[in-house]
Amino acid sequence: MFAKMRTFRNLLASGRGLQAINSSTKIINRKSHVVSYRSAPPPHSKATKIGAVAVGGAMWWWVIWHLWHEPDHITGEFDYPDASKWTNAQLGIPRDNV
Repeated sequence: MFAKMRTFRNLLASGRGLQAINSSTKIINRKSHVVSYRSAPPPHSKATKIGAVAVGGAMWWWVIWHLWHEPDHITGEFDYPDASKWTNAQLGIPRDNV
């Protein structure tokens, strides 16, 4: 029984199964994209790899350039206040009435 199901599944996966079931239906097999289920996808072209490295390099140049020349985006524009000089009232802490 499983062998029959397997062959039927293989016929459907190949596209010939639908032609065998209904021969009057025309099936268009375009092969416009790659489906890689449980198998490795095809390797990328050399142009794609070079383009990816170029875009990644430009992105890291942009990040490092701006971190070096404009560190205030990360560290802030003003000095940090000294928290030890704040009072309880400024921090919103109620009085101890013990």
